[in-house]
Amino acid sequence: MKHITILVPDGSNNLSSIVGAYKIFTRAYSHWQFKGGKTAFKIQLAGISDEVDFYGGLFTVRPHVHIKSVTDTHLVIIPSLNHNYDKAVKDNGEIINWIEHQYKNGAEIASVCTGAYLLASAGILDGKSCSTHWMAADNFRSRFPKVHLQPDKLITDENGIYTNGGAYSFLNLIIYLVEKYFDRETAIYCSKVFQIGMDRNSQSEFIIFKGQKEHGDTLVAEAQAFMEENYRDRISVEELSSRFSIVRRQFDRRFIKATGNTPLEYLQRLKMESAKRAFETSRRTINEVMYDVGYQDMKAFREVFRKITGLSPLEYRTKYNREAV
Repeated sequence: MKHITILVPDGSNNLSSIVGAYKIFTRAYSHWQFKGGKTAFKIQLAGISDEVDFYGGLFTVRPHVHIKSVTDTHLVIIPSLNHNYDKAVKDNGEIINWIEHQYKNGAEIASVCTGAYLLASAGILDGKSCSTHWMAADNFRSRFPKVHLQPDKLITDENGIYTNGGAYSFLNLIIYLVEKYFDRETAIYCSKVFQIGMDRNSQSEFIIFKGQKEHGDTLVAEAQAFMEENYRDRISVEELSSRFSIVRRQFDRRFIKATGNTPLEYLQRLKMESAKRAFETSRRTINEVMYDVGYQDMKAFREVFRKITGLSPLEYRTKYNREAV
């Protein structure tokens, strides 16, 4: 028998990722049984409280069991948390310890969105890749510097640990796990029943780049401010390091440590974020937008835009600006 545990942490967490995971896994199991699947599955909600309220008591979840009674499980689902990460981690110390024990005991662990905070607090993400909601990326990176955060990724899969990006992208993670634990045909069936696109691997097009500012390095912060004011100009990294009286190699190291990007990547993200806004809100041509953000070469502009958003400039404008189209 395969055992799947969906956690219900204490605190005002994200109800949808608990209900959605339970509903899709139970439907997958029903289909699995119907088509003659031999492996039995037990899908349970587990927590540390008899009841957990959501949205000011509007909804209540009563876990099937206390986590103490789950001594052996194959897959653990950690739902998304509220935005008070300190409180969420503090209130769920027992769950964090249980997650660590289960992983060391051979269980696979999957975190939804900001559920990665509980996963990282268990210490089992150090040195591994991880995704979370792009809005939490700066905060997460500063709290857990040993984790290889990849906020562009929709799903990461490494050494029995799965993480995913933000909000309702958890549906893509659950379909991904259905294929892992059942089979491709069952995943396709659930994809069609719940109308969830399969094989998505990026949340790049949804990211609103605001710069990584929660690092405390004054020199890097000053460099970021200068780049944000002058990104339309041709700025070289040599000019930047010289401007702030620091050796180029040392500047690169400090910038990467503080932001997770090289100075060049940061500048490209600033330019592409400006281009995205122009495509969303104006009727300017692709050439006009390209020149406005400081590019002269259409091929280079297209390549960087696709690298950062996952779409070409034309595809992005077509998708997000009906009026311009």
